[in-house]
Amino acid sequence: MKKIVLQLLLLLTGANAFSQETVIKYLSGTDKDHTVQWDFYCTDGRKSGNWTKIAVPSNWEQQGFGTYNYGHDKVKANEKGLYKYEFASPGVSGKKVFIVFEGSMTDTKVMVNGKQAGPIHQGAFYRFKYDITDLLKPAGKNLLEVTVDKTSANSSVNDAERRNSDFWVLGGIYRPVYLEIVPATFIARTSVNAKADGSFLLNVFTRNLKGDETIVGQVQRLNGQNVGTPLTVKANTTADSLQLKGSFSKPQLWSAEFPNLYQVIVSIKNKQGVVHRIKQKFGFRTVEVWANDGFYVNGARVILKGTNRHSFWPETGRTLSKAVHLMDAKLMKEMNNNAVRMSHYPPDHEFLDVCDSLGLYVLDELTGWQAKYDTVVGHKLVKELVLRDVNHPSIVFWDNGNEGGWNRGLDNDYALYDPQKRTVIHPWEKFNGTDTKHYPDYKYMVNAAATGQEVFFPTEFMHALYDGGAGAALDDFWGAMMKHPHGAGGFIWAFLDEALIRTDKNGAYDADGNHAPDGIVGPHREKEASFYTVKEIWSPVYIDPQPLDGNFDGKIPVENRYSFTNFSQCTFKWKLVKFPSAKSKTTAGVIQATGSPAVLNLKPGEKGVFNLGLPSTWKKSDALYLTAYDPDKKEIFTWSWAIHAPVAAPNSASATAKTAGVTIAESDNTLTVKCDGISYYFDKTTGYIQKVVKPSGTVSLSGGPVLAGVNTSLKQFAYKADKAQYTIDADYQGAAPLHIKWTFTAGKPVKLEYRYTQQGDVDCMGITFNYPEEKVTGMKWLGRGPYRVWKNRLKGQQFGVWHKAYNNTITGETWGYPEFKGYHAEVNWAVIENKESPFTVYTADKNTYLQMYQPAREQAALSNNNVEPVFPAGGIGFMKAINPIGTKFQSADVMGPQSQKNHLDGKPVSGTLWFDFSN
Repeated sequence: MKKIVLQLLLLLTGANAFSQETVIKYLSGTDKDHTVQWDFYCTDGRKSGNWTKIAVPSNWEQQGFGTYNYGHDKVKANEKGLYKYEFASPGVSGKKVFIVFEGSMTDTKVMVNGKQAGPIHQGAFYRFKYDITDLLKPAGKNLLEVTVDKTSANSSVNDAERRNSDFWVLGGIYRPVYLEIVPATFIARTSVNAKADGSFLLNVFTRNLKGDETIVGQVQRLNGQNVGTPLTVKANTTADSLQLKGSFSKPQLWSAEFPNLYQVIVSIKNKQGVVHRIKQKFGFRTVEVWANDGFYVNGARVILKGTNRHSFWPETGRTLSKAVHLMDAKLMKEMNNNAVRMSHYPPDHEFLDVCDSLGLYVLDELTGWQAKYDTVVGHKLVKELVLRDVNHPSIVFWDNGNEGGWNRGLDNDYALYDPQKRTVIHPWEKFNGTDTKHYPDYKYMVNAAATGQEVFFPTEFMHALYDGGAGAALDDFWGAMMKHPHGAGGFIWAFLDEALIRTDKNGAYDADGNHAPDGIVGPHREKEASFYTVKEIWSPVYIDPQPLDGNFDGKIPVENRYSFTNFSQCTFKWKLVKFPSAKSKTTAGVIQATGSPAVLNLKPGEKGVFNLGLPSTWKKSDALYLTAYDPDKKEIFTWSWAIHAPVAAPNSASATAKTAGVTIAESDNTLTVKCDGISYYFDKTTGYIQKVVKPSGTVSLSGGPVLAGVNTSLKQFAYKADKAQYTIDADYQGAAPLHIKWTFTAGKPVKLEYRYTQQGDVDCMGITFNYPEEKVTGMKWLGRGPYRVWKNRLKGQQFGVWHKAYNNTITGETWGYPEFKGYHAEVNWAVIENKESPFTVYTADKNTYLQMYQPAREQAALSNNNVEPVFPAGGIGFMKAINPIGTKFQSADVMGPQSQKNHLDGKPVSGTLWFDFSN
């Protein structure tokens, strides 16, 4: 008997709970990693003409069906996908049942048990739902049939989303499908306006409300602790919505720096108890655009440091997962982003949840890539966009389309559903008090700062195509932005490379040529060099890492570029490091001392000085590192400084009776110098080294030193014994006279001294040698690394000992990072690993760049001189100055001071290298 009573109590409790809460029953899977098989028929293209199975959610191209299309493609695919799925009747008499589609590409017709659930939905990126209560069978199986047209019957939908868009155009039910089961009287939705002053307004939209019912709202912390007393309002059966109003004293405010969230439990109650209850997260915060001033959050000026993010994963297209959303947001925060623009469509709602919880300011965008929705369908889609996303505190702007894809007749629609009245912008246009110009050059930035009145934040700038990408010229641009009286930051194009893994091309990556490899990270979120450049430049702890000089006293100037965080809330640590030698088998440095600077009470916007408190022995170390951590103990950035200038190379071999001394031999065209058992061959007609021969084999170093980018001819070639040494002098004439001196001394590396005079503007300057690229296997070096640099992208790299194997990576095409070839900064020494015999080159000059061959380029890049700068002809070079690089749309010379060519005034330039070929 007790068992029966207990079972009845459990049934009653379960029924009561079911009646109170909204129940979600998934018909599809929940994400890319958790799918459900539905019956599927594709009308055209691959695997068409037969009923089979498909994973839902998914893009059908990634499941082997249909045809691939990028928006620019001239030939458009127009297949349809027919879906069938049987599901059990929910068996919930008296309840309302909705079927919800989070996203389907694109025109979607839904049938339940042979009857159409509602109008065909048009628009690929929006949540839509139908009331199917009356279409369901009371018991047994229900048949769901869905027809999805890849191309819309509405030409404006095709124009805005698909026909000419600069992104992949895919098909299918790519976001989850589920049943939403609620009581007959229920809360359909809410919209919240919780301000920084603690005022709280919640619009509650109910259905079938009874006159004796009451709406109750209880604000809570996320742990369930009640905040304040319940808010109540009595039912009004004629009103479309009811309002709960309150005021809370000193709430914890939401911002990207401190993303404090609350929740409100909203209930419909009657005398019997709770009829329906929902939970809504929100944040107390106020966002404003102050005319002729800037962008403000909670009364503090905020500089938006953002990227543009496509919703994308290479294996699954636009079908993602919570893990991917979390990964992306964490990478953005790691890169010191505080903002993200949804380009060019609303994201999965889970990504907005992550932005709310981790802290990112969001620009939420109605699709419209250089073309607009018509007004009829536009009204519907704006409503769907705002109703889904309105309660996210992370959203600070609504984007009404992109780059001319603005239907101005929709501008006022957003405020109809948004009680916060967030500012609507037109990305690319001066509108609504904002200037969001795309891809401004440096001159535009400076002029806008001097004369512009609008709040300035380009919603696309820099452009991360290929290797220069987002980091090149960013330092100059950001310096101008920080001086702009109305500057509000900007959004780099783009966060990730949008490269699909093609199921019709044996799993090859496809970024549609140079249309889509625009990311700071790769398709699987591989970090490019610019990731670290952005991380340093956008660090809220701003340090200009000037080289340490003889006057350094352990004090480092610093600026607080946070909006809300005091430096006293952060953590700072330094360490002194001693590096291994070039001959060591390790790259790890030895930490000799650690410590923390005195706590610095520095408010946002203030400047001060860190007193590191270094020990008196600090100069005995090789490098100083300083790391900043945010209030959550996550690294903001680590700065590094070399303590000493490069020193002379160590002895390479001991002079023995057998090898002591230097000897020479010569023929008509060749001079051979033998030192420590190693023979060095020189061409007497050019003065260039030809090869190096060791007892163990030949090292094919040749063809140098040549002055980079300058034609010279040998004027004089002389050689002589000088006490225990032997020297070779070569003088070259031409546009830049060059003097070369080789010195051979027993027991020491070979010394090379060079001096030249050069005038004018040059891409790069230095000396180069030839070495067969196919013989190189890797490199180890002491200098900045591990990524290569450009003249206008030097920041982000750390000083240390680095190693990387040879690769021929094309940035944005093959994603083997860090790339091997290119310029490497502040090199002290480098070991050139090869199939013949490794050799080491030391430099005596602090600012030497090591050139390792010419970076590989995708064919489309070769036709774009902006991203294909001139490179020295030699394979291995030692540069005093290097090239800047431009972007997809702009040449380097319009991108600011650091992006100009190198100006030489004819003053002598000199340098010293040591070559060690000993084992």
